[in-house]
Amino acid sequence: MAPAKYQNPPQRPPVFVGTPQSVVEDTKRLIAKSKKVQDEIVSVNLDDAVFSNTVLLMAQDDNVMSLESHIIGFYQAVSTDKTLRDASTDAEKLLDDFGIESAMREDVFQRVDAAVKKGEKLDPESQRLLEKDHKGYIRNGLGVPAGPKRDRFKEIKKRLSEISITFQKTLNEENGGLWFTREELDGVPADLIDSWDQGTAENEGKVRLTFKYPDLFPTLKYAKNPEIRKKLTVANENKCNDNVPLFREAVILRDEAARILGYKNHAEFRIEDKMAKQPKTVDDFLGDLRSRLAPGGLEEIEKLKELKKTDLSSRGQDSSFDGHYYLWDHRYYDRLMLERDFQLDHQTISEFFPLETTIRGMLHIFEELFGLAFVELKGKDRDALSETGKGSDIVWHEDVQVFSVWDDDGEGNGFVGYLYLDLHPREGKYGHAANFNLQPGFIQANGTRRYPATALVCNFSKPTPKKPSLLKHDEVVTLFHELGHGIHDLVSKTTYSRFHGTNTVRDFVEAPSQMLENWCWTPSQLKSLSKHYSYLSPAYLAAYQQEPSGSKSQPTEQIPDELIDNLIRTKHVNDALFNLRQLHFGIFDMTVHEPSSHEDIEKMEISETYNRLRKEISKLDGPEIADGWGWGHGEATFGHLIGGYDAGYYGYLSSQVYSADMFYSVFKKDPMNGKEGRRYRHTVLERGGSQEEMKTLEDFLGRAPSTEAFYRELGLS
Repeated sequence: MAPAKYQNPPQRPPVFVGTPQSVVEDTKRLIAKSKKVQDEIVSVNLDDAVFSNTVLLMAQDDNVMSLESHIIGFYQAVSTDKTLRDASTDAEKLLDDFGIESAMREDVFQRVDAAVKKGEKLDPESQRLLEKDHKGYIRNGLGVPAGPKRDRFKEIKKRLSEISITFQKTLNEENGGLWFTREELDGVPADLIDSWDQGTAENEGKVRLTFKYPDLFPTLKYAKNPEIRKKLTVANENKCNDNVPLFREAVILRDEAARILGYKNHAEFRIEDKMAKQPKTVDDFLGDLRSRLAPGGLEEIEKLKELKKTDLSSRGQDSSFDGHYYLWDHRYYDRLMLERDFQLDHQTISEFFPLETTIRGMLHIFEELFGLAFVELKGKDRDALSETGKGSDIVWHEDVQVFSVWDDDGEGNGFVGYLYLDLHPREGKYGHAANFNLQPGFIQANGTRRYPATALVCNFSKPTPKKPSLLKHDEVVTLFHELGHGIHDLVSKTTYSRFHGTNTVRDFVEAPSQMLENWCWTPSQLKSLSKHYSYLSPAYLAAYQQEPSGSKSQPTEQIPDELIDNLIRTKHVNDALFNLRQLHFGIFDMTVHEPSSHEDIEKMEISETYNRLRKEISKLDGPEIADGWGWGHGEATFGHLIGGYDAGYYGYLSSQVYSADMFYSVFKKDPMNGKEGRRYRHTVLERGGSQEEMKTLEDFLGRAPSTEAFYRELGLS
């Protein structure tokens, strides 16, 4: 049972009882209600239009609508029922189409425009909402005279919505894989192979390897046979080829739409509202970083080539070394280098990070740092809180954990919201790691606060009878990062859902989570997060001692200092290659969204451009040596560029500038400084997008942000 003071949250958690019929019916009801609000606004005389009878009414409607609409759209990412996923997709399309229609209602815009011109004295967040909404109508085509051009713009917006939904659905439901014999998978951990589907009939004696991350990445890291790694790499790059024409159509339509609005290209349109403000700032940043990183990348490749040559020679395969370092070589030889030069065995390290204990450790860090308390809800606690009386209704799958989140004594013991963890892969589920807002927080029309609910959706390996789910260190970082988004979502305190939590500009949104990744490289925190899985149960201890690599003597309970030191020494090993990979994504994004003319994007060979840029920027060879530049279609798996990061992927790198500055300036000396943690919570996280993000940064840092810490961290200062 939860402690007494945490047993009665002032708000019940949402329930997940949607059916294929209800989600569509509920969506139509929400749309009808919103349309009624808009029609009421239109009944206001232009001379009488002010904030309170225009934008405020729509904001309050958005607040209430989001309590249902986010969950309706969420089912497509997590439901095991395909018909419900399909209905969720259909409902999202209805909402998107309505959103486009609403954003292009000239009669509503006229009232908003009149309210802006009134020049009322509003609180800062309301003023920001008024200005953003007003500009939003213009950016949605209402600055274009009524007629064929505006009609075409609207048609494009609707088609782009369809493309986005179909593209993501293809990614979510991708269920391809390859059959291999155990001999072909020599080097891959046996317990991983044992967890895969075992073949029958024509696949007798084989196992099926999917393209899900818990299967794909370890195989690329450990499979000794380069032909198997190549086959897997090429297949993974071609796993969603139905998306190839959709991606092409999307970038062409975006360019056309931007030009209708009077912009030079889609990048200029998108970046105008971000911290960078103009494409040149982004291009200069990416170009400078590329020129600084390229020499280091080439040096790293030369060292890795030497390792590859030595490795092949040790296996009597000297003749197979052709002087190239390939895409499918990198995870394998990067891992081998860490083991050889740094005595770093990621399998051994993962034994100290069982998923459940790592999560508890992370939550404890956030409790200390931000003044929070996490209370897991199980059994009767769930039943008591569920509005249906059935605890199973407050989750969407039996694997999901749910926590009520509270302020601690020092922060006043108030309720904060609900946190959900959905951590293992399953068919039809979103395939990466992400944080989804389920219900935002905001101030309700009666003046009381509505509390948020947020979900982490990840794909970590499932436990087996012999081992719990064990996290590689990079998975620990991923979990911490996504949980960082979740905390941002939980502690945000804005008036309007529009600005809640991670609803910031895209080139800032990653910074808070990226900053928190630093705790995964801090010795004291790594120690506190760790617990060797053999201490979790007698069965796990017995299984550990039966492992070929096991022994009768049990390891220390927490990760040894020597392993921590070895891990931290590797933080920047092959770092240039890692960041060149990110640069490839960012520069490809800008390339397809910043053509010099519409004809250029129409003529662009997009897959060839993607592969050529990867070779030029990341310096890694691919199958193009034999098969030409069209060998793969990585852009068809690139959900970010269709799902909101278009002309914005650079934000992952530019956010690192801000995150490094915040960490080194404030937390480096004492990462668990609760006073600074709470100041960060109240100054940065609580604000969400309710004010200019640069002001948020400057308020916290006490000055304008600097690139110095970022380049110093990369060894490029």
